[in-house]
Amino acid sequence: MKRKFNVGLLGCGEISDIYFRTCSTFDIIQIKACASRNMEKAKSKAEKYQIPKACTIDELIHDPDLDIILNLTTPDVHAEMTLAALEAGKHVYSEKPLAANLRDAKKILDVAKEKGLRVGCAPDTFLGGRLQACREVIDNGIIGEPLGASAFVVYPGPEWIHPNPDFLFKEGAGPLLDIGPYYVTALISLLGPVVTCSGMAKKTYLKRTVPSKERQIDVEVPTHVTGSLQFKNGVLATLVTSYDV
Repeated sequence: MKRKFNVGLLGCGEISDIYFRTCSTFDIIQIKACASRNMEKAKSKAEKYQIPKACTIDELIHDPDLDIILNLTTPDVHAEMTLAALEAGKHVYSEKPLAANLRDAKKILDVAKEKGLRVGCAPDTFLGGRLQACREVIDNGIIGEPLGASAFVVYPGPEWIHPNPDFLFKEGAGPLLDIGPYYVTALISLLGPVVTCSGMAKKTYLKRTVPSKERQIDVEVPTHVTGSLQFKNGVLATLVTSYDV
């Protein structure tokens, strides 16, 4: 019989609905508990998706019946929550980014290795049909040898489409760490490892206006980022991510 892994979902914000729905379609995992800083949110999601238990963050992380913690908290606390779960002996799958900085990301991997635990992180889009089709085209030499690449993901900003965009302008977010991972993941999955990178960034506006709620939010991170990537195979790529275009 195939083993079912018990999952604890941490963070019951906007993105959690997708995970609650999607996880229910897999026969090797089951969400057994959910937690949030807002207990009412956790209880509401538990009721909506028939999750057995809503609890505090600490209770979730230390629940002996859980195998995996699904970390859907805001980016500024991704590393803190992931490290706490690893220390409690849990495998972790985190929403992007893995951490807000390289130091914390390395620490997460070191702790996981030390404890013999697995760590995964979004995006998993390289497993999808579109990128797998591109992978096949390159592997079969249909377009010849790739020489260069470019990835541009620019739009006027999440305040125009997200109901609560504040966290997207704080540490661990901004366009590079919010939408950039999809494109960096695509490039690496198709072209291999990066050996050198450089970039420039700027914070175009100190405050942003949320049109739907007619209020302003403070901007703490760069909102226009440009970069150059050199891959091990010699390919050069350009990456631009922006909330300002």
